Amino acid sequence: MPWSEMLSLVWRGLVETVYMVSVSVAISYLIGIPLGIILVISETGHINENKKLNSILGTIVNIGRSIPFIILLAFITPFTRKIIGTSIGTTAAIVPLTVAAIPFVARMVESSFKEIPWGVIEAALASGSGSMDIIRKVLIPEAMPSLILGATITTITLISYSAMAGAVGGGGLGDVALRYGFYRFETTLMFVVIIVLIILIQILQMIGDKIAANIDKR
Repeated sequence: MPWSEMLSLVWRGLVETVYMVSVSVAISYLIGIPLGIILVISETGHINENKKLNSILGTIVNIGRSIPFIILLAFITPFTRKIIGTSIGTTAAIVPLTVAAIPFVARMVESSFKEIPWGVIEAALASGSGSMDIIRKVLIPEAMPSLILGATITTITLISYSAMAGAVGGGGLGDVALRYGFYRFETTLMFVVIIVLIILIQILQMIGDKIAANIDKR
């Protein structure tokens, strides 16, 4: 395969991967952050204790995290078709990627908030702050460095998931590596895809670490 064609395929796959992952991360955080907050504040002894709600949400999140992505990909195919109109293609792959990411994000957010010393929350309560004020002015600002690192981990995880989505027609670098590299015995193309993925993940990790370090005032 000529280098020009190879690079064109890899570039197309990279654009598709960035599109899939960025949209999936954005949607999963829109849903996952509120879920994570509810999981934290509803637990025993927290600002809005609700054992029943905490137990139900915790069980749902655990079930979602228990399903391997490749199985989830096949299982929710009818749901994907209903939303997108097809289960094939880059846009269709966003649905299973998002569904897989939401429970993961919820637990990452929960873990970030649990790192906050209870004394900080207690001080806000003593000053008369309500639940929403504590969430907006204490929990989220205090947990922001950890949330950024969690978002970095989530993004990198979804990049690996997107490669699996490529195995069933989801597009992206995984599709390029399998369809044009593995099935056509283009070892060089597969090697280039691997290098691009390594570079992409290294860049994302460095950016995430840098942002988290810059906003960490502790």
